[in-house]
Amino acid sequence: MPVDTAEKTRALSEQLAVNPLDPKELLQTFGLVGVWAILFAETGLLVGFFFPGDSLLFLAGVAASPVADAMLGEGTRLSLLGLVIGAPICAIAGAQLGHFLGARYGQRMFDRPDSRLFKREYVEKAEYYFEKFGPAKAVVLARFIPIVRTFLNPVAGVLGMPAKTFFLWNVVGAILWTDGIILGGYFLADSIYDAVGDHIDRYILPVVALIVLISVLPIIIEIIRDRRAKRRAAAAGQESTPSHAGRGRR
Repeated sequence: MPVDTAEKTRALSEQLAVNPLDPKELLQTFGLVGVWAILFAETGLLVGFFFPGDSLLFLAGVAASPVADAMLGEGTRLSLLGLVIGAPICAIAGAQLGHFLGARYGQRMFDRPDSRLFKREYVEKAEYYFEKFGPAKAVVLARFIPIVRTFLNPVAGVLGMPAKTFFLWNVVGAILWTDGIILGGYFLADSIYDAVGDHIDRYILPVVALIVLISVLPIIIEIIRDRRAKRRAAAAGQESTPSHAGRGRR
């Protein structure tokens, strides 16, 4: 009995010593349930913004592939069905909780210039984000932007986005984000293994960064267009000012 207790204590201490920023270590330690829990925390709890959601999803897809044990170690293979169903559900539930907390308690948090969890600038950025891209596009695209996907949900509640409307686009964004990256990892696993063997942790960040870049490309293009339009409008205004002044002198 003491031996069993010692082994359980050792196993628990090893789990508690896991690096929360290392997706491979998180996956090897907590498995499928860990993926679900981290997705819920990252999207629903403000303290979860530091979790490596994108890289964890991609690596989870690799872990569901036939080469999982060879790349990540024996016993690390995950259920693809459990991932593609469970991951979006947890991401949806987390985001919906974040929206509820924002709608229920958010206004109190923002009545003062700064709050413990948010700064007023987060609200101002979210307002611009919603006005620029519209609530639907904002909720969907925010899924692919680290940190933003954590804070946008409660801010949407603070800004009064209806829960039903939020839920609709929350579902769309969650499925595209989670299953898109998971399936990307799953289908690319063989090619990655042929290229890097079991050293995937060295290359996962560049791959995920590319995925995120492609995902937010529409936002970048829209921002560039907006800035160009403002510059053209400002230039046109400057050109028209002298002519008006000249007519006034006559």
